[in-house]
Amino acid sequence: MSQATNQSWGGRFSEPTDAFVARFTASVTFDQRLAGQDIQGSIAHATMLARVGVLSDEERDAIIDGLTEIRGEIERGEFEWSVPLEDVHMNIEARLTQKIGITGKKLHTGRSRNDQVATDIRLFMRDAIDSIDSELSRLREGMIGLAEREADTIMPGFTHLQTAQPVTFGHHLLAWQEMLARDHERLLDTRKRVNVMPLGAAALAGTTYPIDRHVTAELLGFDRPAENSLDAVSDRDFAIEFTSFASILLMHLSRMSEELVLWTSAQFDFIDLPDRFCTGSSIMPQKKNPDVPELVRGKTGRVYGHLMSLLTLMKSQPLAYNKDNQEDKEPLFDAVDTVLDCLKAFADMVPAIEPKKESMLEAARRGFSTATDLADYLVRKGVAFRDAHEIVGQSVAFGLKEKKDLSEMTLEELKQFSDTIEADVFEVLTLEGSVAARNHIGGTAPDQVRAAASRALEALKAHREAK
Repeated sequence: MSQATNQSWGGRFSEPTDAFVARFTASVTFDQRLAGQDIQGSIAHATMLARVGVLSDEERDAIIDGLTEIRGEIERGEFEWSVPLEDVHMNIEARLTQKIGITGKKLHTGRSRNDQVATDIRLFMRDAIDSIDSELSRLREGMIGLAEREADTIMPGFTHLQTAQPVTFGHHLLAWQEMLARDHERLLDTRKRVNVMPLGAAALAGTTYPIDRHVTAELLGFDRPAENSLDAVSDRDFAIEFTSFASILLMHLSRMSEELVLWTSAQFDFIDLPDRFCTGSSIMPQKKNPDVPELVRGKTGRVYGHLMSLLTLMKSQPLAYNKDNQEDKEPLFDAVDTVLDCLKAFADMVPAIEPKKESMLEAARRGFSTATDLADYLVRKGVAFRDAHEIVGQSVAFGLKEKKDLSEMTLEELKQFSDTIEADVFEVLTLEGSVAARNHIGGTAPDQVRAAASRALEALKAHREAK
C-alpha cells in the first residue's frame, strides 16, 4: 500500500506526499494541544449521531469508550503522535480505529476537519477566556484591596511626568483598576462571539446526513450553532478579537509596569517590591532589578505581533476554508499563554507592593503640587481665573528662587502677590487639604477612594455570582 493511501484523503492521489511537504504541512506538533477539545467535540458528535439514528447505540458507546481511553493515554503521556497523520484530528481518529475497528471510521460521518478544527479552537478559546477571567478577577481584587488600604497615602500626581497635583496612592491604583475593568468587559464580550458552534458546517456547505446541530451545541455548552456554513469554517475573527483584547490588556499592564519600574528606582523611591519578584545583578551586588514588570512590559510587543499576524493571515482569504488557517494556532496559543502568565505575575505581585509613604509625601511636597488649589482659592475670593493664574505663577517663581513650597511660605510672603490672600489659605495649601477638597465621585478624597473601592468590589462580586 502506498503512503498516500494511508492518508484520510489518499484515494485521489497516485504518488505519496513528498517527505518535506508532509512535514511542512503537518500541524500535529502544535495542534495536539487541542486534543482535549477534539475528544470533547467528538463525543458530542457521536452522541448526536446516535440520537438521530446515524449511529447505533452500541457504536456510540464503543466510540465514546475508545475516546475516553485515548484521552487517558494523552493525559498520561503514553499517546504516540504521528507527523504523517498530519494533525490532532487524524491522530486521534487513527488510534480510535486501532482500538475499536471499523466503527472508529464512522465517527467522521457528517463532519469535516474544517468544522472540526473550528469547533476545537472555539472550545479552547472558551476555556482560555474562563481561565483569564479568573486571573483578571484575582488581580483586580488584590489591586482594589491595596487601594482601599492606601486611600490616605499621599503621593504626587503627574502630567507629562511632571508633578501636577497631589493624589493618593489608593486613587492611583483605582485608575489602574478602571483600565482592567474595561479590559474585563472586552474579554467577556469576546466570549459571547466565541461561544458559537461551527460543527455541522462540514467542509463548507453542510451535510446531507440528518444531523441535529442544536443537540450538539447543547451538549458542548455553545449558545447556538453558527448560522452559515461557509462563514462557520472560514473566519477566525473571534481569534483576532481575542488578540485585540489581549493587546489592549497588555498595553495597560505595560503602562503599570513602566510606573512600577520608575517607582522602584532610587530617583523615585516610592515603593518596594518583595525580593521574590526581583533579581540581582551578576556584577553589581547592590542592584535589585524589577524584572517582573520589565518582562511584562517587554511581552506586550509579542502580543501586538500576534494580533498583526492574525489580521494579516485573514485579510486576503476567499471563502471558505484555506490551509492558511493552520497558521492561526501558534500565535493564538502563545497569546493565551502570555496573557495568563502576565496576569498571574501581576495578581501575585500587586497586593505585595509596599508603598514608601514618607518618600511619596516628600515628593508631593516638591514641585508646587498645590498651585492649582491656590488658584481655586483666589477664584472663590472673587479673582478672575486668568488673574489668579498669574498670581500663582508669580508665587511659584518666588518659591523657586527661595527654595520654598507654597505651603512653606509665610502669609506676608504670599500677600505680596495678592491682598486677597488671608490666613485661611493654608487650609488649601496643605497636601491633606488638597486631596480632601476633591470630595466628589471620581475625586481623590480618601472617603471617595474608599467608596470607589467598595463599588468595584461589589461589581466583581456580582460578576462571580453571575457566572
